[in-house]
Amino acid sequence: MNPWLIAAGLCTLLIGVVHSVMGEQRIFRHLRQGGWVPTQGEPLLREYQLRIVWGSWHLVTCFGLGVAALLFLAARPDVPVALRDGMVACAVGVMLLAAALVALATRGRHPAWLALSLTSAVALLGIS
Repeated sequence: MNPWLIAAGLCTLLIGVVHSVMGEQRIFRHLRQGGWVPTQGEPLLREYQLRIVWGSWHLVTCFGLGVAALLFLAARPDVPVALRDGMVACAVGVMLLAAALVALATRGRHPAWLALSLTSAVALLGIS
C-alpha cells in the first residue's frame, strides 16, 4: 500500500466529513423547522431553492468521498503504475480546482483551500 495515497485519502475523507458536519451546524440548523431537510430560507430563498442548496452542499461531500475512494484504490500495490498515476492526477486536479474556487470565492479566508491544496500535495508524493 502506498502510504502517501492512504494519507491523502484519509485527509480527503476528513475534509468531506468536516464539510457536512460544519455545514449542518453553522448554516442549516438555523434554517430547519422540524424536518431533516431545511425549508426556512425566506425571504432570501424560497423553500425549493433552499432544498437545492442543501442537497448541493452534501453532494460536494459525496464527490469528496468519491475522490477519497479513488485515492484509496490507487494506493493498492496491484494497481498498474500508469493507471495509478492517472487516478491520482485526476484526484489532484479536482482538489486543486476546488481549492482555487474556494480561495477565489472567499478571498482566501476559508481554510478549505489550504486543506485541499495540502492534500493534493500529499497525493502527488504518492506518484512515482
